[in-house]
Amino acid sequence: MIRNYLKLAIRNLVRRKGYTLINIGGLALGISVCLIIFIVIQFELSFDDYHSKKDRIYRVLTEYHHPNTEVFYASSSAYALPEGIKNSLPQVEKVAAIYKENNTQIAVLDKNGNLAKRFKEKEGVFISEPNLFDIFDFTWLAGTPATLKDLNTVVLSKEIAEKYFGTWEEAMGATVKWNNNEILKVTGILAEVPKNTDLQIKLLISYGTGYTSQFLNSDNWDGTDGNFGCFVLLPSNVSTSSVNDQLKALSVQNKVTDNEDTHILQSLDQIHFDTESGNFSGKSISPKMINVLWIVAGFILLIACVNFINLSTAQTVDRSKEIGIRKVLGGNKLQLKVQFLSETFMIVILAVILALLVSFVSLKWLATLIDLPLSFGMVNWMEIALFLVVIAITVTFLAGFYPSIVLSRFNPINALKSKVTTVSSGGISMRRGLVIFQFIIAQTLIIGTIVVVQQMDYFMSQPLGFSKDAVVNVSIPTDSISIEKIDYLRNALTAISGVESTSFSSSTPMEIGNSWGKFTFDNATEENDFYSIRKRIDPEFLNTYKLELVAGRNLIESDSILEFIINETLAKKLGISNPSDALNKKVDLGDANGLVVGIVKDFHSVSLKDGIPGVFMFAQKTRYGIAGIKINSHRAMASIKAIETLWNNTFPDYVFEYEFLDDKIAAYYEGEKRLSKMYKLSAAIAIFLSCLGLYGLASFMVMKRLKEAGIRKVMGATRNNIVFLFSKEFILLISIAFLIAAPIAGYFMGHWLENYEFHINITWVVFLIGGLTTMIIALTTVGYQAIKAALANPVKSLRTE
Repeated sequence: MIRNYLKLAIRNLVRRKGYTLINIGGLALGISVCLIIFIVIQFELSFDDYHSKKDRIYRVLTEYHHPNTEVFYASSSAYALPEGIKNSLPQVEKVAAIYKENNTQIAVLDKNGNLAKRFKEKEGVFISEPNLFDIFDFTWLAGTPATLKDLNTVVLSKEIAEKYFGTWEEAMGATVKWNNNEILKVTGILAEVPKNTDLQIKLLISYGTGYTSQFLNSDNWDGTDGNFGCFVLLPSNVSTSSVNDQLKALSVQNKVTDNEDTHILQSLDQIHFDTESGNFSGKSISPKMINVLWIVAGFILLIACVNFINLSTAQTVDRSKEIGIRKVLGGNKLQLKVQFLSETFMIVILAVILALLVSFVSLKWLATLIDLPLSFGMVNWMEIALFLVVIAITVTFLAGFYPSIVLSRFNPINALKSKVTTVSSGGISMRRGLVIFQFIIAQTLIIGTIVVVQQMDYFMSQPLGFSKDAVVNVSIPTDSISIEKIDYLRNALTAISGVESTSFSSSTPMEIGNSWGKFTFDNATEENDFYSIRKRIDPEFLNTYKLELVAGRNLIESDSILEFIINETLAKKLGISNPSDALNKKVDLGDANGLVVGIVKDFHSVSLKDGIPGVFMFAQKTRYGIAGIKINSHRAMASIKAIETLWNNTFPDYVFEYEFLDDKIAAYYEGEKRLSKMYKLSAAIAIFLSCLGLYGLASFMVMKRLKEAGIRKVMGATRNNIVFLFSKEFILLISIAFLIAAPIAGYFMGHWLENYEFHINITWVVFLIGGLTTMIIALTTVGYQAIKAALANPVKSLRTE
């Protein structure tokens, strides 16, 4: 019996090659999208899941309390926190301080101690204790964590060891120079660090080496550093609530000021999904986004199933006689249902195989597109197999159940007389409903895509209050010898043809990793209750970045007198409505004090996702870490080449790297870019699959009304009349879908935009573009079948019953 079902299924599929290919292709595309999204989600959910003690590992967050604002959290910690936990919380099993360094200069030394190679690592350099490896599981190829107890030692990853020395074996015992200051001995090699961890270690330097020696005996509990963190390992019998209570008491006990900021534990399984506090990799994903991915996968699979239903039921007229004959010969409804489900199952199996191939080929391209290290090898093959089995069964049921019921219910007499359409009105309504459902999803995704793209354009085109065009940023060494070269470097840079101005500062006008702090103003007895950004700048900063003074004057760089420039927002937060009234007021930062000499017009010092905070700017040469070089855009490459030559001559031990400020700012919106790409791709697939569904319904309508079209042509109807006859129903269906999709998309995208302090307003133009785009694409699809009916010879359609 089963053998006969399979034979009949194969014959029917081969006989209707066109429909079979469309069905397989549509389902394969839908399943491949689901499979790729499944791999993406599994990868994101697997972060740091491989650590054997994962259920007992916690990160210590700082809980900030600001008056009149909500409590918020950050991964930054006080330097004194790790030692304080060790001394005051004996029940904590392990404690590890960790510091992340950015833009690290590494010089590889030969056996004689001479410079052999230079490298710059933008990220992946950490400074930590041996305890870190008692908490986290990393595989060692050589050496042991105990070697990190000694100062001036470093552990390399296998990848970095091979990059520096050719082979990791050669790296053992070799020496490197860190930031042109400290000589480090390589005492260990880590195996390849898994991609699914937020601790992407390239180099790990022993804690206390170099400038981190100041962290060892720090008594600073009031200040925190965004790059400094603390991990703890708790015994299985210790509750997090009890440790949190003790952390709070520890903070209160040691703080000099009376602020309410404290510390709290965060479990390891929450770190990768904490978009507020972030992590060391800088690639968090919110649980909401995970849910959105599941929803997108489900909807696209549903669209693919709807296509199958439409295309299958479109063949009812073609298969009516076959069904009638089988019923007359004794076939019952159950046998017919099994037959049609068998055909569906075969199509689904072929679609699954094709989906696997499509996913395998496209995964690498998609990984590059969304900047994720995706591969089939990162997911357990048994999980993929189980997922595909579930998908195959689900799709077979969803796509095959309804057509099998419709086809098995045909009256054999009507079927043999080709009058099945007289009992199909309910089926037509069902198909119309399914097409509307498809286009609700498609148009929602298209409108959402337009909103995301417009918001991205807004981020890139919104005036920032400073000039970002043709400004080259170059990191400068921060050691004392290099700082002494700043004046020489400024003069030499200004002499280069095409260089218009040069400024040295601790950061650019807009930064993600700003320095924040509290202060006292105008001889107040207590600190203000809000944090403000601190930027160390030279007097050329305003000119280079075109910041506008609204009151007062520019800074005068001096080693003995400290002056401040503040922004309008800070003045307003201090209750000053007239900017000039802030001039000559005293500011005390705790470690430095001086007078306000200028107020600048507000500029965006953080990304447009957030509001404009208060900003202090003052000169402090020892903290300058970046050069901003304004160049003539017409001589850009020649100027950069001359800057590189000067840089290499001035700092021969450092790697020269530059970045245009507008590119740096664009990188702040990587998450939104990734979302935009995913929306575009999802919308394109959804509209493509929906048009396949339209093709199915159009095919059904043409077959059903072919004789009607013939009679109309005989009675004088033109081709345009026939095309309109077949198109008007689809215009109505798409219009209904649009009326439902528009408010849905508007509601959800409106909520998404509320996450940003600065955002676009959704206008009627967005909905108009979305609706017209869908209508044009859909009518192009339907037009083929409509024109086919209009061109058909009426004699052929009317001469047979």
